Amino acid sequence: MAFGIKGDCVVRTTTLGHGGPVIGRIGLGTMGMSFAYDPQSRDDSASLAVVRRALDLGVSLIDTADVYGPFTNEELVGRALAGRRDRAVLSTKGGVRYDGTEFTLNGRPEYLRSALEASLRRLRTDYVDIYFLHRIDPQVPVEESWGALSELVAEGKARSIGLSEVSLPEVRRARGVHPVAAVQSEFSLFTREFQADVVPFCREHGIAFLCHSPLGSGLLSGRYSSPADLSEDDFRADMPRFTAESLAANMRLVDIVRSVGERHGATSTQVALAWLLAKGEYVIPIPGTKTERYLEQNVGAAELVLSSDELAELDALPAPLGARE
Repeated sequence: MAFGIKGDCVVRTTTLGHGGPVIGRIGLGTMGMSFAYDPQSRDDSASLAVVRRALDLGVSLIDTADVYGPFTNEELVGRALAGRRDRAVLSTKGGVRYDGTEFTLNGRPEYLRSALEASLRRLRTDYVDIYFLHRIDPQVPVEESWGALSELVAEGKARSIGLSEVSLPEVRRARGVHPVAAVQSEFSLFTREFQADVVPFCREHGIAFLCHSPLGSGLLSGRYSSPADLSEDDFRADMPRFTAESLAANMRLVDIVRSVGERHGATSTQVALAWLLAKGEYVIPIPGTKTERYLEQNVGAAELVLSSDELAELDALPAPLGARE
């Protein structure tokens, strides 16, 4: 039985970094509702219900991006937040384009301005609480892109701005132009490289660190033991960690995580989230889900306290087989 919530018990809270708005200790990533993962199981009605249930449980940080779909995920989130916008801390991203075949980067100031304005229309709102530069464009100095985003803050179109998938030197460069409210990167038991420098820097400077893919793109759920468990049009079918050889090795690591959970009556995913929560007050996992059942399990992870010995056991897990992308 999962370590779960009781009734309408809401998730514990923190703030989006030092001085930021109050948010639930766990957020909600919405990408998989419209993009990349398991297209055959998408159901907009169910996804709308998940976002609204999340708000009821205090999961106030709702994360999306214009490239998810592209565009359709922001439209979905906008519909879900209709009449509820004041209950959400809304995050979206710009700077990446997808034409159905390949991704391209565009960090030019004029493009980022037009991208945020289009996102606001799709999201049915006048502002977002945080706007992320989704990826740094190597053709545009980060200071130039970041300066453009700071102008959008001055205009009230974004309350704050953040960076996604960046190195520590890039965070430092951006911070020299305008405050960095948050960094969003992949961080999980299976992806820990940002733990070496970016996460400690964020902790020291009161910057929120949003963990996307905190369950290893679903690997840590233990639900995917064979490539046959993924449809051919699921993005994960092409990820190195989801090959037959990698899955066989990685499921042995999931078994260790699962054994920790069994001591608490918790799932492997709840252990993975609790491990992240123990990394710092401003470390915010944003797991994605399309079902209320898994949403509630994720919320329950905020009440799971792992012992120092259990945290050390998880810290000692070897790296998974296969690159993350």
